[in-house]
Amino acid sequence: MRLRFGECTFDGETGELLREGRRVAISSRAFQLLGRLLAARPHPLSLSALGPDLWPESGGSEAELASLVLELRGAIEVKGARETLLRTVGAGSYAFSGRADPDGRPTVAGGRYQFRLIWDDREIPLAEGENLIGRDTDALVRIDGPRVSRRHARITIESGRVHLEDLGSRNGTRLNDKPVGGANPLADGDRISIGSYLLVFREG
Repeated sequence: MRLRFGECTFDGETGELLREGRRVAISSRAFQLLGRLLAARPHPLSLSALGPDLWPESGGSEAELASLVLELRGAIEVKGARETLLRTVGAGSYAFSGRADPDGRPTVAGGRYQFRLIWDDREIPLAEGENLIGRDTDALVRIDGPRVSRRHARITIESGRVHLEDLGSRNGTRLNDKPVGGANPLADGDRISIGSYLLVFREG
C-alpha cells in the first residue's frame, strides 16, 4: 500500500515514510500504527484493536499509544496548521482524518522516485499525470511568492515522457534561462525558474 497525504507518502512496500520526498525517521511501532490508521480511515481504532499487534507481549497502554500518536503528529503534521491529520476520538481511540490518495508515482531502486524536483534542500517527487506549480493550496509544488501565480506552471508525466508548460502566468516560467512557451520536454538537470525561485528537475 502506497498512499499520499499532505506533504507525505506512506510506502508499505518499502517500509518508508517520506515527507517532500525525503525519508522521515520514525519508530517501527509508529510506522505500523500509521499503516493501521490509514487502512481504517476515517474510522477510529482503539487500544483494544491496536494493542495486540503493536505490543504483542503486553497489549500496550493508553499512555504508550498516546506517545506513538504524538510521535506521528510530529512527523506528518505541519506545525501550526488549522487542520490535523490525526484525530482523538474519546479515550484511547484515534482516527486518520485527512485525505489520503493512492500514489502511482514510478519508483527506482532504493525506494526513490524516478522523477523529482530539487528546491533548495527539499526533494519533491513527481506523479504520473499533472503536477501543478504555484500558489494554489492544491499545488504539488506550492510556492507562496509575490511573483508566483496561483496556477503558474505544470509538469506533465505520461508514459515516461516529461514536459513543462507555463499556464499563462503573469511573470512567466523559464527553462534553462529561456522563456517557456508550449510544452517543453524536460531532461535530467534542467533548471526551472518560477519568479525568483529555482527548481532543478532530476530523473533516475
